Amino acid sequence: MGVVVGALFSIAVFAVIFVPVAQRLLGVRFGLVRMGLGAALTLAVFSPIANALVGSGEFTGSNAVAVALLGLTTLCAMLTGLVFLVLSEALVPTGSLPRARDLRRDLGGRIARTGRYLQIMRIALKHGLGPYLRGRRRPGRENAAGQADLARSLRLALDEAGVTFVKLGQVLSTRSDVIPAAVAAELSHLQDQVSPVPWPQIERVLTEELGAPPHQLYAEFDQKPLAAASIAQVYTARLSAGANAEAVVVKVQRPGIAGLVERDLDIVRRLARLLDRNTDWGRAMGVRALADGFADAMREELDFTVEAGNMTAVAAGRSVAGSKDLVVPRLYPDRSTRRVLTMQRLDGIGLGNAQQAIADRGLDPVRLGRTLFDCLLGQVAIDGVFHADPHPGNFLLLTDGRIGMLDLGSVGRLDPATREALQRFLLAIDHGDPVSATDALLEIVYRPDVIDERGLERAVGQFMTKHLTAGVALGPAMFNDLFKIITSHDLGVPPEVAAVFRALATVEGTISRISPGFDLVEASREFAGAHVTDRLAPDALRRTATEELATLLPMLRRLPRRIDRIAAAAESGRLGVNVRLLADERDRRHFTGLLHQALLAIIGATAGIMAVLLLGTPGGPKFTDSISLFQFFGYNLLVICAVLVLRVLVLIFRLPGNRSS
Repeated sequence: MGVVVGALFSIAVFAVIFVPVAQRLLGVRFGLVRMGLGAALTLAVFSPIANALVGSGEFTGSNAVAVALLGLTTLCAMLTGLVFLVLSEALVPTGSLPRARDLRRDLGGRIARTGRYLQIMRIALKHGLGPYLRGRRRPGRENAAGQADLARSLRLALDEAGVTFVKLGQVLSTRSDVIPAAVAAELSHLQDQVSPVPWPQIERVLTEELGAPPHQLYAEFDQKPLAAASIAQVYTARLSAGANAEAVVVKVQRPGIAGLVERDLDIVRRLARLLDRNTDWGRAMGVRALADGFADAMREELDFTVEAGNMTAVAAGRSVAGSKDLVVPRLYPDRSTRRVLTMQRLDGIGLGNAQQAIADRGLDPVRLGRTLFDCLLGQVAIDGVFHADPHPGNFLLLTDGRIGMLDLGSVGRLDPATREALQRFLLAIDHGDPVSATDALLEIVYRPDVIDERGLERAVGQFMTKHLTAGVALGPAMFNDLFKIITSHDLGVPPEVAAVFRALATVEGTISRISPGFDLVEASREFAGAHVTDRLAPDALRRTATEELATLLPMLRRLPRRIDRIAAAAESGRLGVNVRLLADERDRRHFTGLLHQALLAIIGATAGIMAVLLLGTPGGPKFTDSISLFQFFGYNLLVICAVLVLRVLVLIFRLPGNRSS
């Protein structure tokens, strides 16, 4: 026991000297564990090196020689510790391993995630999805029967996997631009319905979030849920007593759902990385970007403050605030948090079941459909904030004949440039101009470096002739054909634009439930004529010209002086062009990477040459009975050479251009 204590004390004392010296020499900081091991290794080789330098006999030199040998022994021993630090950094970079306290804290979570991951993989294999995960089969290349089997297997697997994967399937069902249409249609049958959580658990969430029990904050609170979904449950309540009390609905997040969803999102990302690494179709579909976008959307859905902000933004938009036929529930911020949302209760019937009520009340279904369609187009093309999930269940036909807009947890947002391009696209449709429509489309989507614009114009023209003629029914086939055009020309669809297409396809189905003969093409033309062409009115043109001129005026004032200076410099032979090389961060990273590879190769080659020279040098102090000190250093340098060369080769092999597709 005493020997062990003494050894640990010696290591601790030596580490106090070794740590600052090593960090000074190498210019970087290392962790305590790494430095402790380096110090222990240095101390372990100190005596053998000293014996090798002094020899087996008794030392008879002077004190000065003894001090010199002690210094040389220390330097040689410390070199061993430095070699260990460099090799350990090359093999296990700092930060690549979790810290001890992180391991203790995350061990339970890691075990749970790993178990859940294995469970998901078992579900996928049970439903026959293994060949697709390994890249042996590719979706979209099967015949009709094969696609039907794939769609059914995928739906069953997602349904069995639970909450997050059901949501994922619902999102994928709207992305027929990246998955086969048959698969998308099958995934649309996934239902987000679960058994409700018992009231005591919901009451605990309300008390934790609002700071008091619900019976103290609400005059009435029905403990039976109005609806129960995987993320939240909805209850009816009243804020005050009396006949004119404000009726509200309270949306409460299911307890513990955030942790479950976060764990499953980690698995979704793992599966995305697996598909991206093992399958060419996964890389082509951009599954990692899809997974990241889905994870962001799910996290927003778990934060009810996001939905509260969406309600405020949509209600303030011109399409809703300027309409007498649409209403968004009023929000009660003082009774809303990240997990609780209190809003006005709208009295009405779901739009999907309102056809008979419309007829009984003598309402005009075409006018209602036009109101709904103009609202969505106005949100997309003018407001920039639109309802991204306008299915029939998210709209109510109110008792006063207005349309109530519900569930704004899923909202799309468009930047001004994309909105302007969409407006031009609508104008091109109104004018029947495929050239202008193509130009606008190329500003909406991601375009590749090389594109057949003539072929794209012909495809867009054929698309407009087929689907955008008056009287032609608008349906899912239209959006499928549009996605075929986009994918066949290698155009990328931004997520926000895909949300627009999804919303338009969904609202078509919603409107068809109340007005089956509604002409969406003609409605789009009328909307473009009534709203988008406002930009071409004389007052609008004058205002736009004034704004542009105010922007250009400072530059126009400076332009003559700059032209004069350029002409004078050219006349006197002093004209020069200053170009900043490597101004782009990507170019600097690429150049730095190449320089690092070159330096590693040079250092590795130098270490190899030195190793050969030392190994070939005869004689020298004996490190052991069979190995001299020269050979000892030669072997160390040979290891360093091998490690550095292998590091360079790994970097070369990992270049994107050298991967097999």
